[in-house]
Amino acid sequence: MYSASIINKDIQHVWHPFTHLKYAEAPVHIVRGEGAYFYDADGNKLLDAISSWWVNLHGHCHPYISKKVSEQLFTLEHAIFSAFTHEPAVHLAERLIGHLPENQSKIFYSDNGSTAVEVGLKMVLQYWHNNGMPKKKFIAFENAYHGDTFGGMSVGARNVFNNAFENLLFDVIHIPVPTSDNIEQIKSTLQSWFTNHNDIAGFIFEPLVQGASGMIMYEATYLDELILLCREHNIICIADEVMTGFGRTGKFFASDHLKNKPDILCLSKGLTGGYMPLGVTSCAQFIYNACVSDDKTKTFFHGHSYTANPTACSAGLASLDLMEQEGTQQQIAMISAHHNDFAVKHKHNLKLSGIRNLGTILALEINTEEHTHYLNNASESMASYFLKHQIIVRPLGNILYLIPPYCITPSELKYVYNVIEEFLAE
Repeated sequence: MYSASIINKDIQHVWHPFTHLKYAEAPVHIVRGEGAYFYDADGNKLLDAISSWWVNLHGHCHPYISKKVSEQLFTLEHAIFSAFTHEPAVHLAERLIGHLPENQSKIFYSDNGSTAVEVGLKMVLQYWHNNGMPKKKFIAFENAYHGDTFGGMSVGARNVFNNAFENLLFDVIHIPVPTSDNIEQIKSTLQSWFTNHNDIAGFIFEPLVQGASGMIMYEATYLDELILLCREHNIICIADEVMTGFGRTGKFFASDHLKNKPDILCLSKGLTGGYMPLGVTSCAQFIYNACVSDDKTKTFFHGHSYTANPTACSAGLASLDLMEQEGTQQQIAMISAHHNDFAVKHKHNLKLSGIRNLGTILALEINTEEHTHYLNNASESMASYFLKHQIIVRPLGNILYLIPPYCITPSELKYVYNVIEEFLAE
């Protein structure tokens, strides 16, 4: 009765995100989480194979993070962050800088991935504005997803996520994801733009993995070449590491795979281990310096009421403590190795039009009668199939992917792989 009451009230009062409202099934009532599992109101133990929208690094209700967050709540739960500061924000910024590329100097706090990207875009535009150069054009990849703010939608692909707002988005130069077949053509096209236009402000990208577009993966070598070309023409580079950060690609950050480092990085999702909303935009010193002026109009006028929330920062610090443990790095390596073995095993599976993996990310492109697309109807049937086997997945159309929490065991991974094989066989 309790669960039925909650579901009925949910249907009556709640609007869920990314949900086809007319045909959506009743949501699953989750009552608690522990480790790699959710527990629903009917007593089912559900393996969270996607880290609860990619945010949960170390497992649900991790006792160490819970303890640190609880302690913070009894010390300082929130504080205005304009003209004031506090230890959790300072310590988290210091420790993040220690892991980020060496050119990163300052941390700007926000609330989530979309706003972390929005801050990065505004930093670029503010930099050029403050230097008296009206550069406003961005370069981005086709199929990109950078969040739901208007800036994030503008640099993202024009698709179902934003077609209702398309006439309000600013123009962007979209280029293909680089491969061995097209890298020279991309570089030639960009060189022509750089030669004939002086309004290009920045280049934003999801390094190595385009998440929401279907876990599209590409090689660091070609991204390195594009960053170098942009740097030669004084174009600021932004790495959107909202999804790829904190070990997902096998390294601490996806940018660690690169020789040429971005000028700005955007972080969220795994930042707090899945506990609290928090976003971070880091930048190189020269970008910060452009806002240091006697002229007050050159101030970076951006902020949020919950900027650098102490409770969220304490969760971030606790998550970093766990990330830095050797055991966590061994788990990341274990998951990466198992994913790679599974991908090699099914490389020629005729039920798949593709299988790819990088670090703890595994993606299978299922052959269906429809083309590969976010709205492919296979998504709901796949999610339902796995839920019946007590596994939570959220396919991107016909792209089935795994991004498990780092606490998952080899036997739990094997179970998920076995269910995938059963699904493909059926």
